[in-house]
Amino acid sequence: MSNTPGLLWKVEGIALIIAFTLTVPLANWMIGNVGTVCVPGGPCLVPVAPGLMAPSGVLVAGLAFVLRDFVQQRLGAIWAFGAILAGAIISAAVVPPALVVASTVAFLLSELADMAVFTPLQRRGLLMAVFASSVIGLFVDTLIFLQLAFGNVDLLWGQVVGKGWMVLLALPLVHVLRARRNGPTGLLEAKV
Repeated sequence: MSNTPGLLWKVEGIALIIAFTLTVPLANWMIGNVGTVCVPGGPCLVPVAPGLMAPSGVLVAGLAFVLRDFVQQRLGAIWAFGAILAGAIISAAVVPPALVVASTVAFLLSELADMAVFTPLQRRGLLMAVFASSVIGLFVDTLIFLQLAFGNVDLLWGQVVGKGWMVLLALPLVHVLRARRNGPTGLLEAKV
C-alpha cells in the first residue's frame, strides 16, 4: 500500500505527458479549422477580449505550459525535457508545411524557457512557479511563432491574452492537485 501514492503520481505523470503532447496537434488543427473568422490563406481567429482576436490554437497552446510544468513536477526534469522534444517532433510532423519551422521552433524554445523559469521557482511555491513560467513561455512562443510564421507580430496581444486566459483558468486545477498531493502533512514532493 505504501507504493500506491507513488504509483498514482507516476500514472498521473504519464497521463500528463500524453495530454501535453496532444496539445500540439490539436492547437495546429484548430488554427486551420476552428474560429469565428477564418482568414483565407491564414489562421482561423477567435475573440479573446473585446476587440481582440487571436488564432484559435492559442486556447490549447496556453494549456501546454501548465501541462509541461505538471509533467516536470510529477516525473522530473528529464521526463519534462523528453516531453518537450516529443512535442517538437509531433509539431514538425503535423503542422502545415508553411508553418513547420515557426511552430516547431516556437514550441521548443518556449517550452525550454518555461522549464528554465519553473525549475528554480517550484521550490518557492507551485502556483507562483506555474504562473510565472507560463507567462514567460507564452511570450516567447508568441513572439517567435508570429515572427517566423508571418514576419510580423500583429497578433501579439491577442495571442498573449488568449494563452493567458488558459493559464489563469488552469491555476485552480494546480491548487487542487497540489492540495490533493500534499495531503495532511502539507509537504510537496517536487522532483527537479
